Amino acid sequence: MSGKKKLREKKEREQRENRAKGFGRAVKGLFSELKKVSWPTFPMVVKQTAVVLTVVAFFTIVLFGVDRGLFELHQLLIG
Repeated sequence: MSGKKKLREKKEREQRENRAKGFGRAVKGLFSELKKVSWPTFPMVVKQTAVVLTVVAFFTIVLFGVDRGLFELHQLLIG
């Protein structure tokens, strides 16, 4: 093996090791940040989910009514 080839292999091995260490640090930082998050309580999640579903249902009904009204108007105009 030539000296250049050994040097290149050593450099590639060091780069792989550095990537592995960098990934490990990133995962450790991720879990560190997740511990700092203020997570909602279960009752709060249930309440907010109910609000979202209510709003979605309301606007579904409104849009259905508008669509139906426009359809009826179109039928009146077309004959």
